[in-house]
Amino acid sequence: MTLKTPFKDARKLAYLNSEGADKPLKSPVSDHVLAKARAYRLNRFRREMARHDVGALLLYDPINIRYAFDSSNMQVWTAHNAIRYALILADGPAILFEFKGCEHLNEGLPGIDEIRTAIAWMYMTNGDKARAQLADWADEIVDLMREHTPDNMRLAADKLDHPGVKALEDRQLSLVEGTQLTELARAIKSPEEIELMRWTIRVCEAGMARIYEHSIPGITERELWAHLHFENARSGGDWLETKLLTCGPNTNPWYKECSDRVCQAGEMIAFDTDMIGPYGYCADLSRAWICGYGPMNEVQKRLYGAALDQINHNLALLKPGMSYAEFNAKSWRIPDPYVDYRYSLALHGVGMADEYPVVPLHVDWSDRVAKGRFEPGMVLCVESLIGEAGSECIKLETQVLLTENGAERLDTFPWEQI
Repeated sequence: MTLKTPFKDARKLAYLNSEGADKPLKSPVSDHVLAKARAYRLNRFRREMARHDVGALLLYDPINIRYAFDSSNMQVWTAHNAIRYALILADGPAILFEFKGCEHLNEGLPGIDEIRTAIAWMYMTNGDKARAQLADWADEIVDLMREHTPDNMRLAADKLDHPGVKALEDRQLSLVEGTQLTELARAIKSPEEIELMRWTIRVCEAGMARIYEHSIPGITERELWAHLHFENARSGGDWLETKLLTCGPNTNPWYKECSDRVCQAGEMIAFDTDMIGPYGYCADLSRAWICGYGPMNEVQKRLYGAALDQINHNLALLKPGMSYAEFNAKSWRIPDPYVDYRYSLALHGVGMADEYPVVPLHVDWSDRVAKGRFEPGMVLCVESLIGEAGSECIKLETQVLLTENGAERLDTFPWEQI
């Protein structure tokens, strides 16, 4: 294999093997694993429906629809256009209401009992006739619940605009907030889900290696970010949730999006992948390294060392049964010079996207933080952002599976040597 620029770190070269460098990565995941993951996920929703005593669950969030059915039609577009939805009835059928003309995209998905054409009631699609469409939509939902769950007319919904809420309540349905149900269901992963997630992380790391390979003076932030898009898309992934790759002074303050700024030798390049990859799972990893592969200066070494200390300290704390409050009390304390440039989160859950729970940094802890405990099967992202006045920022993040024995890292892309 010939690389355009030589790697200064042979550890990272392994991620650009002949398969990953020259052609899309091929998933080793078997149909059996995928089938078990699909069945587990739908059952998780049904279990939470029973626990929350709802007659049906209405889904508009495309990530929840994919979780339930592995159906992934136009996910980004339908995230902001309410034109595709699903209804899971307690002890009844699971129905996908698909965008007209797209019904065939769901062939072979075993969790779907019935496919119907979705009724859109957005102003964009119906203008002054939206009210009539809304009535038809609401009547269909109510009729299905009266048929299949006549003794329980409580409907949980994850995302529903106000006209929809009013139309259903006018028809004597009792609306229940559904995101608590879906977040709790998705929080615990099956072994098969972890296998799917490991593959998404493998694809993400191949994209990170491409970024590393091209981290040379003269390249722009956007050009570097495009390499992650490229690897994800050609290996069956979906999209990137953010545009967080910056270099040099653009790293501080954090959250600037990638731009056409040209990276200079010796500057820090920092990024957060937020990648929705193959099988719809998220690889949420952060790294920072030097443009041009040179050594860090003394300030960069000090900041990077602090970021890695935070990651390693908080990672070592994690164990099943620990409360979020106990974790906060024992978590790494950010030094005063770095406080104003901190990341607000110590860790968060992740699955098909960033998920529950979210545990703030100790500086941001309050009585509004959710109560709860870490459980085996959770996948968590442990975060660090370290910077100070006039410096660059170091962004690091690792993705871990919580087991009975503690936290197991799912990513293997190496940290920098300082």
